[in-house]
Amino acid sequence: MTDLPVALVTGASRGIGAAVARALADTHSLLLGGRDAAALDELASSLPHAAPWPVELTSLEALTDATASISRLDVLVHSAGIAELGPLDSATADVWRRTLEINVVAVAELTRLVLPALRNSRGHVVLINSGAGLRANPGWGVYAASKFALRAFGDALRAEEETTGVRVTSVHPGRVDTDMQRGVREQESGDYQPERYLRAESVAEVVRTAVLATEDAHVAEIVIRPDRR
Repeated sequence: MTDLPVALVTGASRGIGAAVARALADTHSLLLGGRDAAALDELASSLPHAAPWPVELTSLEALTDATASISRLDVLVHSAGIAELGPLDSATADVWRRTLEINVVAVAELTRLVLPALRNSRGHVVLINSGAGLRANPGWGVYAASKFALRAFGDALRAEEETTGVRVTSVHPGRVDTDMQRGVREQESGDYQPERYLRAESVAEVVRTAVLATEDAHVAEIVIRPDRR
């Protein structure tokens, strides 16, 4: 067992979540959350102090069981999420429920369950949001609504936990070169142009900076855009 601070990263099997795990690997012991157990095992084996944490985030029973053994937690990074695009007149109740369940409700419930541990360590919650959490565009209504809700959750949590020392950072990246982005571009029927997108590692480095910020600097919100010069 190590004396390093403990970070739990959801969505760690790929994309931004995996990049965040790698960025924190030299400063934290890691719990790698996700659905793809094989991918989590592979990532854990490549990092010095990491263990897979394969949990279905939308299952209250699974979350409760998985968090019961977490006695210490210093950082919680919420990176798991889905994006189902389309006009609002075709967005069914199932799409709304599925998106809000994963992008908002699971975040709120996991945070609630580990909040005592975060308070004990004066820890840090990082919410990987989106540019869609700041502006809603046509075809993005359901996803944007979930990200606006995630931003509201972060703002409220930050205010409520101010006296406990728990920090809350909302990160709003633009388009990022990930498998999820490939799926988004397929839904948009558009070309995939990775050179025009942020690298997952760039977002992860920003997260690392916020997590390692000095005691006098609470990084509340970060907006990142691709530099297309």
